[in-house]
Amino acid sequence: MTHSARSMAGLPWIAAMAFFMQALDATILNTALPDIARSLNRSPLAMQSAIISYTLTVAMLIPVSGWLADRFGTRRVFILAVTLFTSGSLACALSPTLSVLVTSRVIQGVGGAMMMPVARLALLRAYPRSELLPVLNFVTMPGLVGPILGPLLGGALVTWASWHWIFLINIPIGLAGIFYARRYMPDFTTPPRGFDLSGFLLFGLGLVLLSSGLELLGEQIVNSLLAVGVMLSGIVLVFFYILHARRHPSPLIALPMFKTRTFSIGIAGNVASRLGTGCVPFLMPLMLQVGYGYSAIIAGCMMAPTAIGSLLAKSTVTQVLRWLGYRSTLVGITLIIGVLIASFSLQSPTANIAAMLIPLFLLGMAMSTQFTAMNTITLADLTDEHASGGNSMLAVTQQLAISFGVAISAAVLRYYQNTPGDTLDHFHYTFLTMGVVTVISGLVFTLLRRHDGRNLIANREKRPAKDQA
Repeated sequence: MTHSARSMAGLPWIAAMAFFMQALDATILNTALPDIARSLNRSPLAMQSAIISYTLTVAMLIPVSGWLADRFGTRRVFILAVTLFTSGSLACALSPTLSVLVTSRVIQGVGGAMMMPVARLALLRAYPRSELLPVLNFVTMPGLVGPILGPLLGGALVTWASWHWIFLINIPIGLAGIFYARRYMPDFTTPPRGFDLSGFLLFGLGLVLLSSGLELLGEQIVNSLLAVGVMLSGIVLVFFYILHARRHPSPLIALPMFKTRTFSIGIAGNVASRLGTGCVPFLMPLMLQVGYGYSAIIAGCMMAPTAIGSLLAKSTVTQVLRWLGYRSTLVGITLIIGVLIASFSLQSPTANIAAMLIPLFLLGMAMSTQFTAMNTITLADLTDEHASGGNSMLAVTQQLAISFGVAISAAVLRYYQNTPGDTLDHFHYTFLTMGVVTVISGLVFTLLRRHDGRNLIANREKRPAKDQA
């Protein structure tokens, strides 16, 4: 087998590993924060810095990942990213104080910012557009399971081992990723271009302030007006970046790619639709523990049907897209997701457990279908010139959209807490509101045309078997 053929066979597995590590790390820490706080002799409220430091580092450095991969090669940068992420994980597990833990999380964030964007960029350059759908379909599976598995695995490790294992679990996965990347990842480069330092500072700091504002708003760390002010400052810096990019000959994120209609709609759809889907991993375990009185382990297990549904849907999403097309699929599936989210407002602790598990299973299938369709249509029509920047922009959008979903749902929940009713009623009102928001977000996908994405779902049965690897 040639090096190229081996790379094509192993590359999706490497990207899937990176997606899983990043998705798992985003949620596994939350359940362990009280135990970490006790171990480090700190208040649990002070532990938010361990989360925020990682989020801000990722938000700031994602835009640089594309330039680094273009300049130094996808294999080198990916191996560096996994090495930093794994080393940061080990440093986190060995941290004796909160300040050391925060520093270690920053190291993790540097690796995390490059890991998945560079892996997806390699896929984008390795596969023709007609092969991209099944490949990205496979790669996103562990990314869907990670956020669901995170709270369950975190609770189990803290209960039966120690909090150190939520970081140590990354080490064998990371070492395997480095080994296989050296063997199977192609080393794509592009002609060197200058680094847009001014653009990086404007765009990166803008994202940091926007992410910081979202974190502050969602966690109620400071006054809400101050959090909104931080977010607005970030938006202003991003606006100044747009003015800068129009004049710069080689900007960090090129604006002409937004003239690609499917890319612009996909980015807008990611932001709008993830407001609803991003709230479920946050609200559901909270409602099960605070509203129903379940333990953390039981609440984590209740989310398992969502992961199972996500995995099962991967075998059908390509056929669904062939039958219905991207436009009808995305509009319809977003409507279904909104209805399912709103249906959680009808749940109660006295109801049959199947009444909750079945909607969670269906929600997992629907979200899996939506994410696969949404991400592939976003990248489908980008030229090779804009592939790197477009991929980085998609990664940035996903990072911010998930934060938006958590922050907005937390704000809605806080609003209802000031209205009559008990705690469970407040959760019900919040789920109903976020369901309506999700249904409305489906309007973004009506801007797609019926033929959009046709190059992604062309029938592949007649291709030689070696081309389908």
